[in-house]
Amino acid sequence: MAATEMRGLRIRRRRDGDSFREQDRGQTAIEFVGVTPLIILLLIALWQCALIGYTFSLASNAADEAARAGTGAEFLPTLACKRAAREDLPDAWESKSRTDCRATPTLYKAEVSLKAPVLVPGVLNWPMTITGEAASPTEG
Repeated sequence: MAATEMRGLRIRRRRDGDSFREQDRGQTAIEFVGVTPLIILLLIALWQCALIGYTFSLASNAADEAARAGTGAEFLPTLACKRAAREDLPDAWESKSRTDCRATPTLYKAEVSLKAPVLVPGVLNWPMTITGEAASPTEG
């Protein structure tokens, strides 16, 4: 095998004249194809974490709105509480939500439970329930 000097690098050549670098032309494509499933799995995991975090945010916001509505309602505070909890929820979360409203002497409490979706909201949910709780002082 002969050695050729090119830009300060020694390239070993085979007897038929092809360099070893030319033999590795598809190596980058094969490495990319091998790593692509790992990149996709990482993106799916990040998306799922974002959906779970968004579900936590929706549950706590719905509980805040429900407690505030229950406190301010003169008639049927439980109905106002449950309506306010569902009002701002997206359809995919609203269908699987549960709201509990109750009054104590000094506070009106609301608890909203939501199911976290798996990858696509509205298609499949995890068995776990994410709960948001809130309380608002009673008026009058």
